[in-house]
Amino acid sequence: MSAWEWVSAVLILTGCVLAFTASIGIVRFPDTLTRMHAATKPQVVGLIMVLIGTGIDIRDDVNVWMLVLTALFTVITAPVVAHLIGRTAYREQRRRDGLAK
Repeated sequence: MSAWEWVSAVLILTGCVLAFTASIGIVRFPDTLTRMHAATKPQVVGLIMVLIGTGIDIRDDVNVWMLVLTALFTVITAPVVAHLIGRTAYREQRRRDGLAK
């Protein structure tokens, strides 16, 4: 294995671990705002790491630009979606939904 393949493998595995911890956070966190945090930050960073690792692996292929577009679209849309979810939760006063029993 070359050095590029090792770097690619490490990036892909680290991205997968981040995405997995994000999914656990979405299930385990008690309220909307903390779930929103788990759904945006580690998920986006994990996806970007997987895309970079895949881009390194197929660096001589034309499809690398599709990975770049996917990363760009994710970085642009994730904050907007998180903002809309947070604003809706705030307006409906359901921020601490899971804590009220």
